[in-house]
Amino acid sequence: MKARLERRDDGTLALRSPCVGLWREAPRLGSLVRAGAPLGRVEVLGRLWPLEAPPGAAGIVVEVWEPNRKRAAVDYDTVLLRLDPEAAGAIGQSTAGPDESAASGLVFRSPMAGRFYRRPAPDKPVFVEAGDVVEPGHAIGLLEVMKTFNRLVLGGELPPRVRIVAVVAEDGADVERGEVLLRLEPA
Repeated sequence: MKARLERRDDGTLALRSPCVGLWREAPRLGSLVRAGAPLGRVEVLGRLWPLEAPPGAAGIVVEVWEPNRKRAAVDYDTVLLRLDPEAAGAIGQSTAGPDESAASGLVFRSPMAGRFYRRPAPDKPVFVEAGDVVEPGHAIGLLEVMKTFNRLVLGGELPPRVRIVAVVAEDGADVERGEVLLRLEPA
């Protein structure tokens, strides 16, 4: 689900709620948001839906709807975040969206809903980190579904070697089927 984008007269961008629900896991003030970036999740009738920044969204978060609440009730069209595209340039960050090359669409998505773990055990190192080059068959994490741990391995329609650009899902986060876990590029 994508937030709705509004360009304001003062030069800022407003990201609005696409539905009624409870919004959680909001980005923090001062964080950089780009098109496709996770904006938390919206609970609608007991189901969690991942929320992403829409195309054209880029800037530093300067305002968050009810920032001190773990779950904020939102209506359709509530302004969730306000972004300042100019602030990103002032701190040396690029607000350009993802590269438009063939690499821009490479992601690893969750095959089912569950709880994502980045490491095989709490005292063990993570399976993968940003910058790692991996090949099909390489384990990237665990997905707990109904008390069963499923090893997630790289594969499918991906190139033979990929570099992990970013690990999107946090360790221990609940994820939905199809939610982006890793952003990738050909190695």
